[in-house]
Amino acid sequence: MELKKLTEDKNIIEKVIEGSIAEELEIEPGDILLSINDNKVKDIIDYKYLISDDYVVVAIEKLNGEIWEFEIEKDFDEDLGILFTNPLIDKARSCRNNCMFCFIDQLPPNMRETLYFKDDDSRLSFLQGNFVTLTNMSDEEIDRIINYRLSPINVSVHTTNPDLRVKMLNNKNAGKILNILKRFNEANLQVNCQIVLVPGVNDGIELERTLEDLSKLYPTIESVAVVPVGITKYRENLYKVKPFNKETAEELLDYIDKKQKYFLEALNTRFVFASDEFFALSGRKSPDYEEYEGFPQLENGVGLMKSFEYEIDKELNNIKVPINVNKKYILATGTLAYDFMSNIREKIIKKFVGLDLQVVPIINNFFGHTITVSGLVTGQDLIEQLKSYKDISGVIIPKSMLKRDEDIFLDNLTVEDISKELEVSVIPSEVSGKEIIEILKK
Repeated sequence: MELKKLTEDKNIIEKVIEGSIAEELEIEPGDILLSINDNKVKDIIDYKYLISDDYVVVAIEKLNGEIWEFEIEKDFDEDLGILFTNPLIDKARSCRNNCMFCFIDQLPPNMRETLYFKDDDSRLSFLQGNFVTLTNMSDEEIDRIINYRLSPINVSVHTTNPDLRVKMLNNKNAGKILNILKRFNEANLQVNCQIVLVPGVNDGIELERTLEDLSKLYPTIESVAVVPVGITKYRENLYKVKPFNKETAEELLDYIDKKQKYFLEALNTRFVFASDEFFALSGRKSPDYEEYEGFPQLENGVGLMKSFEYEIDKELNNIKVPINVNKKYILATGTLAYDFMSNIREKIIKKFVGLDLQVVPIINNFFGHTITVSGLVTGQDLIEQLKSYKDISGVIIPKSMLKRDEDIFLDNLTVEDISKELEVSVIPSEVSGKEIIEILKK
């Protein structure tokens, strides 16, 4: 059936999932999605919403220009099995805030252009878990989140004090956050919140106020993560911000421990969780596995070390007879996780014979020594600090050092570049106990 195109946008299909409805219908990469139920597909949220029914009519433009229309009966919420060249099917929305702690404002010049793009897109929150401030959205867009039931959504709150939030984000609309969260609460949307804590700004009584305000919206607000502000050496002409140190990290953990006990009794959940950085900075042992309550903010660095250690222990317990591996590996990590990874190393080598495993903390000369996390280690720092190591079987790095779904570091060097410079295989790994052990077994 010949149909009129309902969109000028090129919703180009990049991949068809094997065994999917789309494959059965002979939809192919390069085809273009025109409409669903005669509705233009504006973006991925439209697609997810329109495709959810158990009966849909889909119009596709084939590579030869023919327009095919499919009447599809399927399970409710079952996807067609297509992936788009642009995952959003639209341009990502940029952030109009000027946050006093923004990490992108602290980047050096002459890096790849995409690193300077500030996204604040609720669709990326829904699809990829990105945190959004909700300050750059119209009432119509907020309504769309509610009407389409985009959940869970991750929100960077920082403070519920309207005046302080306007100051911190430098956006006149920032003070509306609590009202928006209340609307999400009324719509029963699941929300996870983040507080980037800036000493002397939104801590102390301001943090107390924020947690009390957010806790009143439980259980739709499922959890709150508290993470420390990150500071690079490129903060010229920016708001003066103090970094956390061992003493202030310990004070924060004492406070979070007190609040968790309070919320556990009042709400039957700990509700607020400190990121791993506070525990590593203070030298304090992280909570037990069960205390993370299912790790609702694992991607935000809350409980990542504990989860990894648990997986390592599980994999090592499955090794009944020590494995012979006559190889020499380096585990490259940020300086913050050095002690933790050294303890992991001690556990691993007990289950292997002939394995030379060395943990090397990479000092962040690129961004400055105040940046200590693995995810901000650059390729050039790896090269400079590992070039003296010889006769290595491989250098294992966490994939968090790389751009999502690409083997490229923040400074544009690739995994292949590092391997050539070091003359050794560089092996990216998920922060997964199973994956690390499988690499070492080879």
